[in-house]
Parts: sequence; structure tokens; C-alpha cells
Amino acid sequence: MTPPASFLIDDADVPALRQTVANIARLGYSEDAVRERLDLNDLTELRWRALPSYRADRLAAREPLDLAIDLFLLQGALPADERDRLFNASDRDLLTGAGLLDVDRAGCARARASLFPAGGRLVFSDHAWPELPHPGLKPVPYDQVMFVGGDSRHLARGTSRRRVRNMLDLCTGSGIHALLAAAHSERVLAVDINPRAARCARFNAQALGVANLEVVIGDLFEPARRQRFDLITANPPFVPSPVDTLGFRDGGRSGEDVQKRIVAGLPHYLAPGGMAHMITELGERDQEPLVDRLRQWLEGAPMDILVLRLGEYDATTYAIGHAKGENYEEFLGSVDAWSGNLRAQGFARVAPVLVSFAWSDPACGAPWELMEEARPPKRDAGAEIEAVFLAERMARRPDLESILSGSLLRLAGPVALVDAQMLGRNLPANAKATRLGQALAVEHQLHPLEREMLRCAERGIAISELLASLEKNGIGKETVLAAAGSLLRKRLVCMDTTAAP
Repeated sequence: MTPPASFLIDDADVPALRQTVANIARLGYSEDAVRERLDLNDLTELRWRALPSYRADRLAAREPLDLAIDLFLLQGALPADERDRLFNASDRDLLTGAGLLDVDRAGCARARASLFPAGGRLVFSDHAWPELPHPGLKPVPYDQVMFVGGDSRHLARGTSRRRVRNMLDLCTGSGIHALLAAAHSERVLAVDINPRAARCARFNAQALGVANLEVVIGDLFEPARRQRFDLITANPPFVPSPVDTLGFRDGGRSGEDVQKRIVAGLPHYLAPGGMAHMITELGERDQEPLVDRLRQWLEGAPMDILVLRLGEYDATTYAIGHAKGENYEEFLGSVDAWSGNLRAQGFARVAPVLVSFAWSDPACGAPWELMEEARPPKRDAGAEIEAVFLAERMARRPDLESILSGSLLRLAGPVALVDAQMLGRNLPANAKATRLGQALAVEHQLHPLEREMLRCAERGIAISELLASLEKNGIGKETVLAAAGSLLRKRLVCMDTTAAP
């Protein structure tokens, strides 16, 4: 039986590997191009059940880009003639020698690892669907390296991209987040407890010529040796699982074995002014806010917390999605085991979340936590996440009143405003607003006063004028300032001090 790709290469072959990857990139093999070719809104929508349709409907022309997508992303097989149209002899031999390509006696080629386009990088990792029929790639090994899927893409898009000195990537897997951060960091440290994952990340750094990335084998923060980092990312094992069969997936019966250790370590390793981002799933118990659990894991450290709740799965759906079985009886038994585990944890739901942390500013009051319902970002949203922290701090400043008094209130950008009135009931109108053109699509509930102020901000209005107008209607100064602060927090309005009268 042929083992999965080993992600090892001789130093002498590294220049040729870089050239081979560059040749694939020149075909147009990028995140946007592949998405458009497959007619997807986002690569997170890629589904294995649709593989035959992708090939028949979107890759029928069998151009070189089609062949690369079929081989490296859809886990397809290329006959000898297509293989030779995709690769020259040196590229083919290099990939075969590096254990990334299998060629059978008939000349048919299959990839032993996938090549994922993500955020301007091409990243090798194990297949997204290792259980699909493929000679030598079953059963799935415990040390399987996580593919670049929805979790990886959402974390990549939600990570701050400002320039930093030191960056730490925990549970690095293929190294995708470390590789992306290397473009805006002086030094990057990538850590994984799985030796095979560390080899994969190192291999990718070699393939892309990334010189400021160090990959080490270790248990979370242990190799960092009390260093402080300006940026920390983590995509840990988080599945609340009754089994322990996949190292990159299973996070213990609660799913929290690794993620709570990461959160507990942040106060000791995040530098002042730095940010940490973690993509994960958290089981939800009725009447228990998720942020309370995160605050407990921080053990009192004064950090601000932003939780973007990207969706939810009810416990039954979650159990069915993870259950396995060779036959129907085994499958039902697996569903029961997964469902029973979730019940034992008290989880009614499981929510995918993107969590960001930063040190609190004492001048802005006590540490805060905020949870927002958001659709998963389809493009870079790191700057918008930073803007949430800035807006919260601005709205909490003790001198906010004096700042507002000399400012115009303006819309922060185009806003979609929806008013809903229930007919037949004497109920107040329900207003919701969404900032358009943002990577993070968040729908905000509006108080009637906020709605009125938002309409005033459309033309720009001085706070002094707004106060005078609303005071005539019996609305006090403190109420108006509180509403202005709420709109600032929601990033629906901004203050313009340059145009103030």
C-alpha cells in the first residue's frame, strides 16, 4: 500500500520544486480563477458529491487550468495525454520524486496531495476527501494534515494584515496561516504537535521560497519560550468527539481540550497592542453565553473579546454530519454515540465562531466582550475586525461627549435600512441596518432613536444641532449620546471633526 505524501524533498531539488509551483501558478491557478472556473461564489462551497458535475460542466474544455484543477483540487486522474499537456517532463519527475504524484503503468497520473489556492499562496496538504477511492490512500491516518477548507479560509480572511515583528501560528497544519503572515511579518514561528504536519508546513515554505518562517514540532506555546508576539493565529482541533481518530479534528469530548489551553496562554504570549485570532467551533448550552466561557479561560486577564458567530448546527444535524459506518446499522450506532456525547456535554447546538482577542485599554473602562452574528467572510476582513475594536474603544472613551460635541455625525458608508411593521398588531416598527460593501455582513437591530439619528447622519449633522432638535421632543442629552455611541460601535456612523462648525 502506498502511503500518503511524505512532504520531504532534498535541498538540491528545492529550486526545481519552486519552479514547478511557479509553472502551475502561471496557468492561472489562483483562488479567484479556480472559483470562477468552477462557477462557485466561494471555494468553501466545493462539495465532493458534485465532482462529476464540475468535470462535465465546468472542466469539459480540458485546458491546462482545467487539468490542474481536476488533478490537484478535485482529486481526479489524468490519462497520459492530459498529464503530458499539463506537465513537462522535469515537472512531472520532480513531483513524482517528491511523493506528490503517482503515475501508474498506463501513464495515468493521480496527485497524492492536493494543492490549494488560498490568499495569494499555493499550499500543498493532504486531500480534502481522503476516503474517496484512490489507490493507497485508505484508511485515513491519525496524523493526516488538515486540508485548506472553510475553517482555514475564514481564519485567513479574518486575520489582521498590518505589518508586525513577530507572529505565532499554533496548530499550523499545512502552514497556510504562517505562510500568509510571512508576507507582513519580520519573523514567523509555526508550531504543530504532529511531526507530519510540521514537515508539510516546512515543505510549503521551501516550495514558496519563504525564508522568514520557522516551523517547529511542539505542544502549543511550549516552543515559544515566553516570547511575546504581535499576532497569534490558531486553528485547533475543536470537534466535540466521542472518538479520537483524527489528530487535526478531534478536540476531546467537549471539543475544548486544546482551544481552552490556547486562550489561557494568550495573556502570557500576546504582546501589548497585538491581536490574536482563532477559528473554532463551540458547543452552546442554553442560558450560557459563549463569551462567559472564554472570559473564564482567560482567568481574569484584561482582554477585549470579539466573537463572530458564523452560523450554528443543532445537535442532531451535527451528529449526523460526523457519524461514520460501513453499513446502516453501524452508521446509526455512530449517530447515537455522537448525539449522546453532545447531550452529555449539555450542548444544544454547535456554533462555528471566529474569535479575536486584544489587550484592553484601561482608559476605556473595563474589558468588554461582543458577539455578533455574521456571514462567513468571502474576502479579507482583518481590517474590519480591527475597526470593531477601535469603534468599541472610541465609544467607551470617558471624553466621548467632548469629542462628539465638536463633530459632525456622518454615515460610515452606504447603509441598507429595513423597516418592518407587523400589520394587525399595535407593535412598534422593527428597524435593521447593514453596512454595505463590507466583508463582514452584520445585521444590526436599531432602537427607534438610532434609526432617526441614522437618517440624520445621511446628510451629516452636528451633534449640537441634533441635541437641540431632539431635546424639543423631550429626549435628553444622555440618551442621545448613548445612541450615538451605539451607532459608532455598530460602525454605521463616524465622526467628522474637520467639517464641524
